[in-house]
Amino acid sequence: MKIGAVMFFTAQSMRPAPLAEALEARGFESLWVPEHTHIPSSRSSAYPAAGGLVQAYYELMDPFLVLSSAAQATRSLKVGTGIALVIQRDPIVTAKLVSTIDQLSAGRFLFGVGNGWNQDEIENHGTAFKTRHKLARERIEAMKAIWTEDEPEYHGEFVDFGRMKQWPKPVQKPHPPIIVGGAFPHAARRAVRYGDGWIPRDDWLERDGLGVIDAFHKMATEAGRDPAGLPITLFRVPEDIERLSLYQRIGIDRVVFSLPAAQEDEILPILDRWAELQRKLAD
Repeated sequence: MKIGAVMFFTAQSMRPAPLAEALEARGFESLWVPEHTHIPSSRSSAYPAAGGLVQAYYELMDPFLVLSSAAQATRSLKVGTGIALVIQRDPIVTAKLVSTIDQLSAGRFLFGVGNGWNQDEIENHGTAFKTRHKLARERIEAMKAIWTEDEPEYHGEFVDFGRMKQWPKPVQKPHPPIIVGGAFPHAARRAVRYGDGWIPRDDWLERDGLGVIDAFHKMATEAGRDPAGLPITLFRVPEDIERLSLYQRIGIDRVVFSLPAAQEDEILPILDRWAELQRKLAD
C-alpha cells in the first residue's frame, strides 16, 4: 500500500520543494495539492465535512505551479492534484498543463479530478451548478482526445472544438491516470465511466462502511471494467496503525494523510511519525 501526503500550500506554509524532498527522503510515494481558485464571501452550499473552512482554503496556491516546483526538486516522488476542479478550468488549457507537468516530471503526474461542492465558486467561473457533472465528463473526454490524438476534435453539449493540434503529449500512455474524487455512489460511477481510479475520503468510508469497496468493485465489473484497473486512493486517513493495517489487508492501493498549512518545525515531526507507521506496515 502506497502512502502519500496532501497539503494546502499558502504563502506562510512550508514551501513545496523542501516538503517534496522531505517526503521522498522518507520513502513516501506522492504529494497531492487541492484546488480552490477563490472562496466567495457568499455561501449557497454547505461545506461537506466536519468543522468550517480553515483559513488555508482562502490562501491556497495554484496546484500546478506548486506541483511543478515539487517535481523539479525530486526524482521519484509522484505529484498529484487532490483534486483539480475541471469544471472551473478550460479543457484545452488544462490539457496543456497536464501534458507539460507530466513531461517535466518524467511521467510522475497523477490527475486527481473532482466536480466541486461550492456552488458560488463554481458559478463565478460561468459554470451552471446543476449541469457541472456532465460538463466535467465532456471536458475530461475532450482532454483525453487531445492527449492521445495527433489531430483531435470534440463535439459535445458543453465542449465543442474542431480539429486541432497540441503538443507536447504526456509521457504516460495513453495519459496520466485520471483519479476521480468524491463519495459513493455518484463519484464512484463517474470513476468507472471515465476514470482510472477513485478517491473517497476516510470519514466517508467510516460513515458508509467498508461494504462500499465491494460495491465499487461490483459496479466496475458490471460496467465491463476490471476492478484491478480502478485502484482506490483513500484521502484524510488517520494516524492509526490498526486502521491503516486494515486498509492494507483489504487492498486499498494508496492512502493519503493530511498536513497542516504550517512551517517545517511543525511538518517534519508529522512526517517522521508517518515514516514510522510506514515501516510498521512494511514489516
